[in-house]
Amino acid sequence: MSYQVLARKWRPKSFSEMAGQEHVLQALINALDNDRLHHAYLFAGTRGVGKTTIGRILSKCLNCEAGVSSVPCGECTSCHEIDSGRFIDLIEVDAASRTGVDDMRDLLDNVQYAPSRGRFKIYLIDEVHMLSKSSFAALLKTLEEPPPHVKFLFATTDPQKLPITVLSRCLQFNLKNLSAERITEHLKFVLGEEQVPFEEAGLWCLGRAADGSMRDALSLTDQAVGHGGGRISEADVTAMLGSIERRYVVNVCEAMASQSGPDLLGAIGQMAEQSPDYDAALGDVLSLWHQVAILQTVPEALEPSISHYKELAALAETVSREDVQLFYQICLLGRKDLPLAPEQRSGFEMVMLRAMAFRPATNGRPTNDKSLPSEVEPPVKKFDMATHAETKLEPSVADIEPLIALDDQTHSVEIELDSTSGDASQLEGNSEVEPEVEPEVEPEVEPEVEPEVEPEVEPEVEPEVESESEVELAPGSEVEIDSKVDPVTATPEPQARHVDVDISPQNKTYLEAVSTVTRISLNDFSPENWIEVRSHLSIGASLGEIASHCLYSCRNKDELVFVIDHQENSLYDRSHQDSLALALSDYFNHTLSVVISSGVTQQETPRAASVRDSAERHAAAVDRLNSDAAVVQFKTLFDGSLDESSVKSID
Repeated sequence: MSYQVLARKWRPKSFSEMAGQEHVLQALINALDNDRLHHAYLFAGTRGVGKTTIGRILSKCLNCEAGVSSVPCGECTSCHEIDSGRFIDLIEVDAASRTGVDDMRDLLDNVQYAPSRGRFKIYLIDEVHMLSKSSFAALLKTLEEPPPHVKFLFATTDPQKLPITVLSRCLQFNLKNLSAERITEHLKFVLGEEQVPFEEAGLWCLGRAADGSMRDALSLTDQAVGHGGGRISEADVTAMLGSIERRYVVNVCEAMASQSGPDLLGAIGQMAEQSPDYDAALGDVLSLWHQVAILQTVPEALEPSISHYKELAALAETVSREDVQLFYQICLLGRKDLPLAPEQRSGFEMVMLRAMAFRPATNGRPTNDKSLPSEVEPPVKKFDMATHAETKLEPSVADIEPLIALDDQTHSVEIELDSTSGDASQLEGNSEVEPEVEPEVEPEVEPEVEPEVEPEVEPEVEPEVESESEVELAPGSEVEIDSKVDPVTATPEPQARHVDVDISPQNKTYLEAVSTVTRISLNDFSPENWIEVRSHLSIGASLGEIASHCLYSCRNKDELVFVIDHQENSLYDRSHQDSLALALSDYFNHTLSVVISSGVTQQETPRAASVRDSAERHAAAVDRLNSDAAVVQFKTLFDGSLDESSVKSID
């Protein structure tokens, strides 16, 4: 007996043997069991998903000698003849080769005659969309009102080409492409029955290469068995398909996640030894990051039985959701530019390096970097004097509120320039100042001196300070304050000099009061002041949104416990804990860890407070406009009304 290919040998002979298409099978089974049969069925789908097979099984169900049912006996003469393709009342037509109207007329001439042996005369027309317009026109009347003993079964891969008049006369079923998981599961069963040894990773390669078609999967399995000498392995399958093994793709993705350039180039070098198609390799990288994103969002949607599930789980734990989306988008765009590269390998390498280069960072450090800096550089504030000297303040005044209103009185500033020889020039003001200054407001000045410029300095200085002036000092930023100073006669020395700045008692008291309320200490941190602390954290938009929906619960030594509302945790992942811990450690200047748990928030979150504040300010703005005399006059003259949605409050 000659060898029969797997696609024909394992063709299903009943609905229970079908793999997939449950939505179609359930409808047909219910119609057969309840005797609610239509006279015309249309099965649409891509190649190899079971259109013709379902048509043959339905023919067996209708003509089985045991009676019409969803479970044919498979033992009678009609069942055997249908399985072998010899049943006289099952007319199979290939519309691709019989497209003319004459062929259709010859076919329909015998419709009126009763079936020879079976219960129904069944016309199974494959690739029905290939019929000509004349053939469809000739078929319409018979298709609408056929004899009771006639059933039409149509199969097509392109239902869009069928006339709407034909579609309206048929019961339509759209068959879906099979998933790689379903194909792999069926291949395990078939190879187990055939007693062919196999590696599961090799079957996954076949399942992905089949692209949703079970017939293609069985044909590729036949080829793989022959290529591997009676067994299926991943190496043989990848060599047969011209693809690369999954482990090379995993190594590349792990190197991308670790931000290691040598590891990345090493992984690509190992991949290059297999002479891969880099476009297909880039597609495999995209597929892997897609699976990682699914595992991060809906873990139960990914079957743990896939060959590289452990590697995917490790990547999902170490790489944040933002990085996964970034890697996927850059690789997707890079695939379009790959044909333009001078070499495919260089183009592939540049795509991977671009993904690493554009990976976001938190506070100057990688997102997943859990280490804290040993030293925090104090923010620097710059004062631009008339002599172009730069004065750097100590960190004690770095936390001043962003807006400081200076006193409208004219304040005198005493500047003492100390040279290496001990000579000094003293600048005098209009009024006397305090001789002593607190250490926290006594800045050290390291002026930048241009050797080629030697300005003349007068012995008297009268600084002018504009009344009601405002200076914005933001933490960590540089602010320039121009002071109007009369020229003085002095030749600056290139050596470093010291400048003492005296502040009036009124401003000194105000600055001390502001600096004390700006930053909250770790010991005073409580759920009540969490909203204020959140407003001073330097974090990104994604982490900021997560933190705004959190409530501070308690502190366990160096661990801060937060609760996020269960309705707002769709974008939360474990990497946000580490990022928030870094931000809080920088704020409190103390190494901290953060634990975020899902629950029900009973108090007001920073987000809720922001919404409430916006609503209150909007309501206040609307009330002010409604009470404004000009607005009231316009509303009276023109019988108008105020569009409250267009009102924007100005802070």
